[in-house]
Amino acid sequence: MTTEESPGRVSQFVRRLLEFGLDRRGPVESAAEFGRRVRKHSRSDEQAIRKIKRQSQLGGGIGGFATGLGGFVTMPVAVPVNVLEFYIQAVRMVGAIATVRGHDISDPPVRTAVLLTLVGSKADDVLAQVGVVSTTGPLANVALRRLPPEALMVVNKAIGMRLLKSLGERTLTKLGRAVPFAGGAIGGGVDVWMMSRIAEQAKRSFPQTEAAAVDA
Repeated sequence: MTTEESPGRVSQFVRRLLEFGLDRRGPVESAAEFGRRVRKHSRSDEQAIRKIKRQSQLGGGIGGFATGLGGFVTMPVAVPVNVLEFYIQAVRMVGAIATVRGHDISDPPVRTAVLLTLVGSKADDVLAQVGVVSTTGPLANVALRRLPPEALMVVNKAIGMRLLKSLGERTLTKLGRAVPFAGGAIGGGVDVWMMSRIAEQAKRSFPQTEAAAVDA
């Protein structure tokens, strides 16, 4: 079943990313709590962001490794779980970085901007669907603030469809999982690399706010 045939699947995917990635669920601290905790034990915002990135890379690498150990035998189950697990960790990382930079991740446009960070260079294509053309990084966040809630929902769903499409692409990338332990290493390595790219995109997308600069 494709994402076009199952809009409910896309909405559920986006909802889980936001709820489990940004908000507090059970014993796991929220992205904002994560960001504030790391910042409290860091000398500067930039040091805190580096720590957040390293911790998220470690979590992403472990998750990718664990779900890659089964080889092709378990791939139909492991890859979807890994994709969801990876992007939840990525959303949490971006939300924590945004928090350190002074952004309120409970604000709907900011939450959409967090999701938009995950698609990287494809952000322009996603925004074009709601009439925002050639706008990336901090300017994309400004553009999102001008959109009504209904348009933000359209953007969220477009991002969800783009991420779900990556399921097949990442499956092809991780063909090495045909050999279980080598596949685990490849899976973990790909996730660490992708987490690093998303972290760098988050740093560009969420510049320090004036309020955060004063507090610093």
